[in-house]
Amino acid sequence: MTHAASQPTHRVALAIGAHPDDIEFMMAGTLLLLKEAGADIHMWNLANGYCGTAVHSREEITRLRWEEARAAAAVAGATIYPPIADDLALLYEVPLIQRIAAVVREVKPAIILLPSPQDYMEDHQNACRLAVTAAFARGMRTFETIPPTATWEGETVLYHALPYGLRDGMRRLIHAGQFVDISSVLAKKREMLAQHRTQKEWLDVSQGLDAYLTTMETMSQQVGEQSGRFAYAEGWRRHSHLGFAAEDADPLREWLMAKCWTDPDYERSLDL
Repeated sequence: MTHAASQPTHRVALAIGAHPDDIEFMMAGTLLLLKEAGADIHMWNLANGYCGTAVHSREEITRLRWEEARAAAAVAGATIYPPIADDLALLYEVPLIQRIAAVVREVKPAIILLPSPQDYMEDHQNACRLAVTAAFARGMRTFETIPPTATWEGETVLYHALPYGLRDGMRRLIHAGQFVDISSVLAKKREMLAQHRTQKEWLDVSQGLDAYLTTMETMSQQVGEQSGRFAYAEGWRRHSHLGFAAEDADPLREWLMAKCWTDPDYERSLDL
């Protein structure tokens, strides 16, 4: 696949998370800013969230979490896609890659927002791996998708969010390479997260998160402090361009301009 040296011009962004509310915690502020910048935005939680309850039946929680995810997407003005797997069943398998690749080919996103490759939870890491491979296969004519979908050979740039808790499974702090100032959309990000009422109940019981919404704001504030310039921020690491786009393609910075800052120390560290 060959790529032109110019930046992608089609303003479409696709955010992919593992479970309902993952996008709202770590990605939604950036997604809202992309919407303000004229992008057509899309959201996709790959797993149905059925394990996230202490009180509901499997059927009830699956229905409720899909309704909550749709409500959050409506707040953002985003197109949303239904889940394709159960919780804990997001395994790195070809049928799931085929289903994700079909949506990537259909949506044709210039930007794909993804979970961190390092995280405390396997579902998050596997969602990342599945989506990266699916995006890589977008133009492979002999790779069959589910359902069958015409190939797309356009450029797409992948950005990885910071992990929930900002650390990997070995407790190491993950440093962002780019910071997006979400201060102006924090209230709307909070409104999106507030739609996930069953998840708040579940985390209050299972993880002792008495302040579900405050936890999100605290992490956003911590990332802002790491940037050294923003009050509230989301952090990103840009994926390798190989197989995806031109080496200098960075539509997140291009579209968000002053609201997106690239850390020069991080960029220099890539060559060490």
